[in-house]
Amino acid sequence: MSTETAVRPAALGGPRRSSPGFRVLSHSLTLAWRSLVKTLRTPEQLIDVTLQPVIFVVMFLYLLGGAVSGSTDEYLRFLLPAIMVQTVVFATVSTGVNLNTDIKKGVFDRFRSLPIARSAPLLGSVLGDMVRFVVCIAVLLGFGYALGFRIGTDPFSALAACLLVMVFGFALIWASVVIGVVAREPGSVQGIMFMLMFPLTFGTNMITPTDTLPGWLQWWVKVNPVTDVMEAARGLLTGGAVAGPVTHTLLWSVGLFAVFFPLAVRCYRRKA
Repeated sequence: MSTETAVRPAALGGPRRSSPGFRVLSHSLTLAWRSLVKTLRTPEQLIDVTLQPVIFVVMFLYLLGGAVSGSTDEYLRFLLPAIMVQTVVFATVSTGVNLNTDIKKGVFDRFRSLPIARSAPLLGSVLGDMVRFVVCIAVLLGFGYALGFRIGTDPFSALAACLLVMVFGFALIWASVVIGVVAREPGSVQGIMFMLMFPLTFGTNMITPTDTLPGWLQWWVKVNPVTDVMEAARGLLTGGAVAGPVTHTLLWSVGLFAVFFPLAVRCYRRKA
């Protein structure tokens, strides 16, 4: 007589549970999909990363191109990588505004009642908005190509430039998240963020070389992290020295993320 032996799951150590890190990632990606769907249903939210950078390129190119570089073709090589960085930096503002709007509407109160990590709603909002960076870069490169811009390096360097800009945007976006969590109104988030972003983006060598600026402004341009990102993007897209700017950009990105990500999670928990 044969005996059939049943092996219980407990004998094998019980049912497997996913690690906390995997669960945070899974929940964050689910909420990122929610954010992405919301953006696709209201495509007018993409105006700031589609129409706005095109306006900036046309305005600066034909107003200043001849005076700064002597020709619009040469100035386009100087301008377009910087506008790409500027637009990604500006795109971080909407994340804080949308986050604050969801908090005021009570959406995040529902998230707090779910058995998910506290950081998952924040990560989901940020990851969902990263598509805005992709749209911005694709629109600018496509529009620049139509105007005569050509990549002067190679496809891998161009891809590295795009990824580097997105990495910096991902790090900086957490500052917007912090303000989006602590501010009382969406309008306040927008006002505070633009007050910070304008000196960071226009206080650079975006439209004119650094050596043409007054001495006190040159000091600010040289210590401004956005200048490093612009110089790195220019070097990777059109050629030139990139080791220093790329290294500085990565260091700034790590520093910004190390400061603002835990601060954002802490502020969100305290608000809960």
